[in-house]
Amino acid sequence: MKFPNKFLPFAASVAVVLAAVCAQAQLRTPRPSQKASVMQTVGVTDITIIYSRPGVKGRKVWGDPPAGAPTTAATLDDARTRVKDAPLAPYGHVWRTGANEATQFIVTDDVLVNGQPLKAGTYSLHTIPSKDEWTIIFNSDAGQWGSFTYDEKKDVLRVKAKPQTVADNQEWLIYTFDPVTDNTAQVNVRWEHLLLPFTVEVKDVKAVAVEKMRAAVASAKPDDWRTPLQAANYAFANNVATDEAMQWLEKSIKVKETFNNLSAKARVLAGQGKNAEAVAAADKALQMAKVPNSGVDPVTIADLEKRMADWKSKM
Repeated sequence: MKFPNKFLPFAASVAVVLAAVCAQAQLRTPRPSQKASVMQTVGVTDITIIYSRPGVKGRKVWGDPPAGAPTTAATLDDARTRVKDAPLAPYGHVWRTGANEATQFIVTDDVLVNGQPLKAGTYSLHTIPSKDEWTIIFNSDAGQWGSFTYDEKKDVLRVKAKPQTVADNQEWLIYTFDPVTDNTAQVNVRWEHLLLPFTVEVKDVKAVAVEKMRAAVASAKPDDWRTPLQAANYAFANNVATDEAMQWLEKSIKVKETFNNLSAKARVLAGQGKNAEAVAAADKALQMAKVPNSGVDPVTIADLEKRMADWKSKM
């Protein structure tokens, strides 16, 4: 069918638009190595690993590189050029430690990895396997594909880790966090019969928490009495930044007097030996609690009454 000449500019415009849309569209199709992520919070620090999970599929995973391989650490992790029966992750060569895009390691605060400092940020995670000791690499180029364009000059941190051989076979590569303590998380890379552990540590959980609380209180909305109260409660409970905590508590009360912040102030004052002031604050809190529909449960009221009686006896 032939269109009149007057329609040709319109048809050309449509073709350009369609071409642009097609160029931008990303069709999502199933991948042989499916995407996964795992996240662990240590204190108030989030550690996230985003990766793809290759399968063993009967292939050789670890071992010496094939004959004639480059002597440099350049990656051999390219299925299009891999020699038949060569290991998927040959010793002495950079490996993406996953599949598809480079594995990403994201940490929201400064940490220690196997005792070495790593700043908060998003990194690509690579490894150099060997029989007895691996090198774990955190690289500033977080958006690369695999390790194909890996540049050693962009490394931010390298640490060593000891691989372990385990009895059970892990068909699909997996990252886990276990064990976890109040300030550490062990990252485990598991694939085939190999386990590679390394430790991420938050050096001072309380200090990191207080720093975030300072920022949260400073940016709180004018009518927000809860944020400074929560910050103060944490600081007093953990005996950190107590001078600031008192300021936060007073800020909460200034915004809005509630049973929660007044009773908290009473407990703090009593802990400082200021029993008369504690009784005054507790009495004010109880008056608010006993108003109909206050929402304060009777057990909480009874507990504060008991405390107040004790404080009065020491006046």
